[in-house]
Amino acid sequence: MKIKGLAAACLGLLVVSSWAQAQNRTETLVVAGPRTPESADLDYPATEAVHEMRRNIYERLLAYEQMTNKDGVRVEDFDKLAPALAERWEVSPDNRSITFHLSSAKAANGDTLSADDLMWTFDRGWHLKATFYWYMTQMLKITDFSAFQKLDDHTVKVTVPNPSPLLAKLWVNNDLGIIDSTEAKKHLTPEDPWGSTWLGTHSASFAPYVIETYTPGQQVVYAANENYFRGAPKLKRVIFREMPTSSNRVVALQAGAIDVAEWLLPRELSLLGNMPGVKVRTVFGNYIHRVEMNNAAAPFSDQRVREALNYLVPRDAIQKSVYYGTARPTQSPVSEIYPGFADKDFPYTYDVAKAKALLAQAGFAKGFKTELGYRTGDEIEEQIAVILKTSFAQAGVDLQLEKMPSSSLVAKYTKAEMPMYFLRDMAIVPDAAYVVNLWLNSASLVDYSRFKNPAVDTLINNALTSTDEKARIGDMQRAQQIVIDEAPWIFLFNPGYQLATRSDVTGFSWYTPNGNAWYDFSKS
Repeated sequence: MKIKGLAAACLGLLVVSSWAQAQNRTETLVVAGPRTPESADLDYPATEAVHEMRRNIYERLLAYEQMTNKDGVRVEDFDKLAPALAERWEVSPDNRSITFHLSSAKAANGDTLSADDLMWTFDRGWHLKATFYWYMTQMLKITDFSAFQKLDDHTVKVTVPNPSPLLAKLWVNNDLGIIDSTEAKKHLTPEDPWGSTWLGTHSASFAPYVIETYTPGQQVVYAANENYFRGAPKLKRVIFREMPTSSNRVVALQAGAIDVAEWLLPRELSLLGNMPGVKVRTVFGNYIHRVEMNNAAAPFSDQRVREALNYLVPRDAIQKSVYYGTARPTQSPVSEIYPGFADKDFPYTYDVAKAKALLAQAGFAKGFKTELGYRTGDEIEEQIAVILKTSFAQAGVDLQLEKMPSSSLVAKYTKAEMPMYFLRDMAIVPDAAYVVNLWLNSASLVDYSRFKNPAVDTLINNALTSTDEKARIGDMQRAQQIVIDEAPWIFLFNPGYQLATRSDVTGFSWYTPNGNAWYDFSKS
């Protein structure tokens, strides 16, 4: 009887152990992508990897409601704002102020959201004069920190000098997440009074996840915030592993070693779509993939040179050989899915003779030599770079290809130290003036191409302070045409957004930053 009892007890332990292991598997998601985020700091220049991290570790004041698109994917409804950390808000009738009434959201450590968290986050961003400061001064035209007022422990008011059509929708932006100031202040030093070093590798927020460990170049482990105001996440841990080669991500996904594979090549996605145990999700997306040129330095300070290079892009060949017909040519700086998009009169067909003539007019009849930077681990960019090198050579342009880590490339192009470089980016707020201002206003923090056109600046600034939507769209359509004509970038493609997962992973949804929100996901 004792032996039988012992056997029964052992069997019970095995059952409990198996159940616990199964539960652990369904509560842990393993993701592989080409690179870990460069930094967790809200004021670091955003990249694709950084956007995804921010989506998960920083909560915003407002959000968009979700809807199901025609392909069955949950996406944002740009017509309907929804509460997030602010449980309600009011915009003044003259569009000159917004008042946020805060929820009782809690951080993973139990800290409760208060107006002090907003004021410290705003104060930090204002003093660092980077991302937050740029949004406030450039988008909302705020000139003094007194624009931010704590009305009581749960209410904050932001006042702007001019009517702003972006006054509410701007706060859906990942870059404007709110920091848990109580936690962050524990890690300040006299040398680092705003905690940039600590916040570069840690998180302090009211979001669904918190950084458990962050090893740049290897992996990030996210732990669930069990106090999250929308409810505890179904996935208790998300492990993001850096796996630079896409074929390795494919093999790992097929073998079940990972649950999600990001940024696979189009040909790999085509093959995986027919394989058992794997599912590929596809969304139209809002990416603008281009090669940016330093418009402030020769030879790219000459518009004719920039036009010539656009005529040297074999878009049909790139579409077929790189994208397998899945991408759409970019013919405007504004995404096709945003109001105010205009792509009429896009002139840049593949025309070597015209490119040569333009280069000759600019004094480069024999061509010139320059560098093109792209990111280690980005095989799409590498393939396009090789095609461009061959094509540009037909007009005497000697393109030197420079592959480097993403962080190194970001450092170079933000300092205007790289004459040409790939940039695949998106504008988070679905508004044409927001988009054009973001990349092409000469006063913009992220006008990395150093494009400057006074007429475009005026059109943008008018649209940022007007509430006449018809006039705003008209101004932005004129601005887009000027930009196309002056060719500050080499316009490439919108590759869309695709994600490959194991078939037991559900909950995929798409947001404008193109970063996966792990809170939405679950495993069966």
